[in-house]
Amino acid sequence: MELYQLRSFAAVAELGHLTRAADRLHISQPALSAQIKALEDELGVALFERLPTGMELTPAGHKLLPEAHKVVAAAQVLRSHASAFKGEVAGRVRVGTVSDPDFIRVADLLAQAVQAFPLLEIELHNEVTGAAFEKVRDGALDASFYYGNLSHPAVAVLPLRHFAYRVVAPAAWRERVENAPWDEIVAMPWIMTPPISTHSALAAELFREHGASPVRRVEADHEAVISSLVVAGVGVSLMRADLAVEAAARGDVVLWGEARLPTTLSFVYLAEREDEPVVRALRDVLDRVWTPAEQTEAA
Repeated sequence: MELYQLRSFAAVAELGHLTRAADRLHISQPALSAQIKALEDELGVALFERLPTGMELTPAGHKLLPEAHKVVAAAQVLRSHASAFKGEVAGRVRVGTVSDPDFIRVADLLAQAVQAFPLLEIELHNEVTGAAFEKVRDGALDASFYYGNLSHPAVAVLPLRHFAYRVVAPAAWRERVENAPWDEIVAMPWIMTPPISTHSALAAELFREHGASPVRRVEADHEAVISSLVVAGVGVSLMRADLAVEAAARGDVVLWGEARLPTTLSFVYLAEREDEPVVRALRDVLDRVWTPAEQTEAA
């Protein structure tokens, strides 16, 4: 089998569609389809089910995908080490991003990387926090930003900034919310992210502390969507403290009490890859973008 076939397998698995994967890989759809078919023939198993809506992994495909990621990552490591012998850091690195690109300073990261490591290509993938961790652990991402307090023996964690979430409600609910006890707050509709996200874990922790869970839930998969739903009057939720204070000052939302749920923005990668040139390059860029003095909790 060829390395490009494994890259194609991973791309189709991620995007679930031949056309989109072909666009990313800069090849034609028939060529990509032929690569997948050739890989399936060599392995002796079907990797995908061809559906009208796209490509879906078979059980065999699900089991083999992490191994394909490992092979592709190993080839990248070999290429990166070879470049380091020439005094260069080169190759493609896949970095997960979460939520607000301004808050995690994606633009600054890319600008510094282009200046310091012009041969390093950074490929960004927006992820829910929990999924980002799993993809780093399994090799589908080389590194990722991460919200939450993470401790895992295989994953190195570089804290960037401590901040907090606040409980917010629609501004029109001010009289109901401002002096309401917890049992009344939890009885209101709550807007939640999927359970795999840190946002959801923080909310669950808050509910445990108060010994109750919301009965009525609305689920949204992005914090910006949640904020818009709160402003629109759909329900109560958590909002990053700095954004919550700004929204309250504009009259878009009302804050409930002084409750703060602290958490951390971190950068994560496999600990065993600590000394790889591309990982060292990413750490170097992060040191330029983030300083210890900035690691303070938001308002």
